[in-house]
Amino acid sequence: MTVGEETQVGTGTPPEVLDGPFSTRQLLRIDEALRLADQGTGLVFSVFVGGLDEPIREHAERLHRQLADPDRSVLIAVSPNQRQLEIVTGRHARKRIPDTYAKLAALSMVAAFGGGDLAGGIINGLDQLASHAGKG
Repeated sequence: MTVGEETQVGTGTPPEVLDGPFSTRQLLRIDEALRLADQGTGLVFSVFVGGLDEPIREHAERLHRQLADPDRSVLIAVSPNQRQLEIVTGRHARKRIPDTYAKLAALSMVAAFGGGDLAGGIINGLDQLASHAGKG
């Protein structure tokens, strides 16, 4: 599941995303955090929540390469069932969000996840990453 996916309209079937770990309110909050991060930095932030194949990092990097503009993109990949988190930054994004800052955001996210707040952890992580990136 990726936040921001188009939903099925008029099929009578609820969008697949509503079967995920988030309420509608949480999805709206995550979507708003993504929008603010994108607008505030000029980078493109994405979130993937779901199972990740082994090796985890390579799978997250493959997902990142599939984004529209990988060089300017930041992907937060979370697999709650596997208890895994990866933050992948593109070439241009990495200049503005060095690995050290991504690790700090990851630590904050993991703390929130450990407290049972998946959506809050993602939102806080997006905010921290965007703050470190600054205006672009």
